[in-house]
Amino acid sequence: MKIAGLLRSAALVTAVALVPATTASMAQIDGRAGPEFAKLFATYQRVKASYVEDVSDEKLVRGAIDGMLAALDPHSAYLDGSDLERLNTLIDGNYSGLGLSVVMEDGAVKVVSPFKGSPADKAGVKAGDYITHLDGELIYGGDLDEAVARMRGKAGTSIELTIFRTGREEPFEVAVTRGVIELEPVTHELAAGNIGIITVNEFSADVGADVFRAWANIREEATGRVSGLVLDLRANPGGSLDEAVALSDLFLDSGRIVSQRGRARGETLLYDAETVFRGDMAEGVPLIVLIDAGSASASEIVAGALQDHRRALVMGERSFGKGSVQSLLPLGPNAALKLTTARYYTPKGNSVQEGGIKPDIAVPQLSDPDLALRQKYLTRESDLRGHLINEIGIEDEELENDAVKDPRFQLTAEELEEKGIEDFQLHYALETLRRTTKSSVALRD
Repeated sequence: MKIAGLLRSAALVTAVALVPATTASMAQIDGRAGPEFAKLFATYQRVKASYVEDVSDEKLVRGAIDGMLAALDPHSAYLDGSDLERLNTLIDGNYSGLGLSVVMEDGAVKVVSPFKGSPADKAGVKAGDYITHLDGELIYGGDLDEAVARMRGKAGTSIELTIFRTGREEPFEVAVTRGVIELEPVTHELAAGNIGIITVNEFSADVGADVFRAWANIREEATGRVSGLVLDLRANPGGSLDEAVALSDLFLDSGRIVSQRGRARGETLLYDAETVFRGDMAEGVPLIVLIDAGSASASEIVAGALQDHRRALVMGERSFGKGSVQSLLPLGPNAALKLTTARYYTPKGNSVQEGGIKPDIAVPQLSDPDLALRQKYLTRESDLRGHLINEIGIEDEELENDAVKDPRFQLTAEELEEKGIEDFQLHYALETLRRTTKSSVALRD
């Protein structure tokens, strides 16, 4: 591994060093590339000759690559070694650490969502939290990969997170014990009234098949016919596009699920129903999809497909708004580019980039005592520096105007706790299914 890393670094340095000698060949690709590469090489030479300390070629070239990709969007990155290994283990849904999905926002590590049931979730870490220190050491302004690497570690060891949470005047510390995160990507339960609840925590391998098995188990556990189903995609940061298509296909028997459009005309890919699973597995059963600001990417593909086909009522809060596709492009045996290569669109041709999926019924999470202040400072894709712009040009006012005061949503978190309601959004979805008919829920106007 070490030898391969050295060879990889040497190859990168050689590529930079040969730029002046290969300007003619570069010009065949883009006439403007030669002068721009000359600027890069001149900067490299000046730093090597004049910087206050000696700097390795590997550090300079890696910095140039990271800067190049950071100028594109928040999701493109160069991965090698442990970074690439972490991505692969996340896709597999089995790794050791805290169980957090995080992004870098203006130099701060911000939690997109804690995976349900993970050590971070059990310790009380919430979506929207800022992690400012690890074991008392300031990480603000540092590298996201380094912060993630420090939070990962051997199961059973602990780390102290200093957290700034909107709504609290002072930061606070949380000790979290690392665990082997064998996430259950899919869980299920049967609620009163023969209503099934299927929670999808992330889109790792075989999620479509797991949801199919969960539905079969719900039907076996029910005393009679299942009268409704809640598909909970809240705090689900996404994952595999193929699994998002498979999950959508479980509930659709025809039509488009999602389209993926790249820069070139020939890079458009269409994903249709009836290609993974046959028929609607829950035909005739009213379906509600729950989403929130932590529902991103693959979650938005599923919610958008079921909403556009009028197969489900989407409820909760507007989703994160990540409507781009990242491809893993190999660069040798131990490195790869995670590069944004396309945008995706719902069956009706709508892009969720920036705007997200707007729920049919906006339901605030009233059981969250910090709801008001957390909503004020909530971060979505449209707030990330360098994010892709939605091609239709959505106004900021439209993105921010999620909710209006509703007489149904006036109870406080304390009043809900007295009533025994720990999750108001789920409670509201279940009550909706109990008091409405199939046609009024699944076949709305």
